Amino acid sequence: MTAHIPAVHPVVAEVTRALVERSAASRAAYLDKIRSAADPARPARTALGCANLAHGFAACGVSDKLALAGDVTPNLAIVSSYNDMLSAHQPLESYPAIIKAAVGAAGGVAQFAGGVPAMCDGVTQGRAGMELSLFSRDVIAMATAVALSHDMFDGALMLGVCDKIVPGLLIGSLAFGHLPVAFVPAGPMPSGLPNKDKARVRQRFAEGKADRRELLQAESAAYHSPGTCTFYGTANSNQMLMEVMGLHLPGASFEQPGTEMREALTAEVGRRVLANTVLGETPVPLGEQVDERAIVNAVVALLATGGSTNHTLHLVAIARAAGIELTWDDFAALSEVVPLLTRMYPNGAADVNAFHEAGGMAYLIGSLLDAGLLHEDVRTVMGRGLSAYRQVPELNDGVLSWVDGPKESGDTSVLRGADDPFAPDGGLRMLHGNLGRAVIKVSAVDPSRHVVEAPARVFADQAELQAAFTAGELTGDFVAVVRFQGPRANGMPELHKLTPPLAVLQDRGQKVALVTDGRMSGASGKVPAAIHVSPEAEAGGPLAYVRDGDLVRLDARAGTLEVLADLAGREPAEPSVDSSTGTGRELFGALRAAVGPAEAGAGVFGH
Repeated sequence: MTAHIPAVHPVVAEVTRALVERSAASRAAYLDKIRSAADPARPARTALGCANLAHGFAACGVSDKLALAGDVTPNLAIVSSYNDMLSAHQPLESYPAIIKAAVGAAGGVAQFAGGVPAMCDGVTQGRAGMELSLFSRDVIAMATAVALSHDMFDGALMLGVCDKIVPGLLIGSLAFGHLPVAFVPAGPMPSGLPNKDKARVRQRFAEGKADRRELLQAESAAYHSPGTCTFYGTANSNQMLMEVMGLHLPGASFEQPGTEMREALTAEVGRRVLANTVLGETPVPLGEQVDERAIVNAVVALLATGGSTNHTLHLVAIARAAGIELTWDDFAALSEVVPLLTRMYPNGAADVNAFHEAGGMAYLIGSLLDAGLLHEDVRTVMGRGLSAYRQVPELNDGVLSWVDGPKESGDTSVLRGADDPFAPDGGLRMLHGNLGRAVIKVSAVDPSRHVVEAPARVFADQAELQAAFTAGELTGDFVAVVRFQGPRANGMPELHKLTPPLAVLQDRGQKVALVTDGRMSGASGKVPAAIHVSPEAEAGGPLAYVRDGDLVRLDARAGTLEVLADLAGREPAEPSVDSSTGTGRELFGALRAAVGPAEAGAGVFGH
């Protein structure tokens, strides 16, 4: 904890300075709002009328009623995404009881304030339900606000894990940024069938060389028990980000569910938030904690780990909820100087359990701090300073403490220090050109495929591309343009069903690439893919004017995305499918009409 912290890297310092300057007005307005909501002397519920307060604690036991009737007992909200269909969220079922017991023993009260929806992108891949996925983030944010809206609480605990759930919980919590908030993870399932073996069976199935029974056996061997899926997609990127932003306890992200350590950490986080309330020892309001330095730290850690491209949307939306104007250019500038320190699937063969065993977050954060790539002087749920996250939890006779983390990686094929990286940059590039702006993740793409120039094959959705593949029509080199997949068109679904057929064609020796205004998320793999193209086709973006045969050039080295054809005088294409009905999609029409562009976070708030 007394280690020398070097000066912050000049590019990190410059990006942070520019972010502070750009955000000055919006950040000041946000801080004024949350500070005006706080009473530094007493709980908000003391201003409630007697009938209001009686409703608020009517279901409590006698002792909790007596405590909440006064003005010296902190009350914590528990907001959970528990459901038992999602493996990642199933362990959360028992957490409220653990938290309530720990908080009660420490002199506080905890109430289950509300549940939020949690859908699984793994279940909805390629299905109509996926069109609700990205919008579920904003629904979760609103549901979080409903849970916290009663003026009953002095702090909050957010129980969530996967894709849109954690960003939604954080966006909603930031509306109550005068409260201290911590996130409570569930941890990954034990390692099952290696991800590389699973991907091999998927590709064989796409080629017709494996049947449905073999594919289902492989998928079930990979996803086999309670806990988060073990590949390094959006769910596990969420956990990493919450820890590097100081919203988890140190070392909490990747402890597996059902263990003594997992239960001890769940109890301790309740006690920690209790201490962070205005009635506690060290008040830590969430909105003050999530500042420009914390946001930059999040981007740096995302790049250093080759994390999910979904966070080029989510982190922008989270930052905006705190009055901070993060841009894709900030990602690009940081990516040039942040080295890649991990190899986790799809950027390698290992999973998050192997990362955790090799030294995990403590080693990663320590190495980035030593390289000057993270801001150390930030607020966390542990107090001031990110150096606390160099430590790892330890249990001795049931007593939880933190000790110094590893000084060296336990497996340099999975985790390395900043002085010996896998790659000198973060592998996330921004593309721009006459097709708009886009994101490409190249950390899993062979350098020989970083530039693809080929005729366009235009598709209205991923089903059309799959049908063309099955029919043997995708011959020669081509750039697949899959359009009308943006947030305004159909909610910006993930397009993972495209990965196996495109990978098959690439392995056959064809030069292929993907250009889309949809998403590919954290499991983006070895096929070069320009995603999140903005402006989207539905908003009149250039993708709407591209035709079969137009020469398209994707150049990840130069950072360009262009169609080498004259689009002047063409009429824009129209969506071929009405996405307004089916599987609840009709209920989200208002959100599609209100949503902002991908560059602004693809959300319905404040764009």
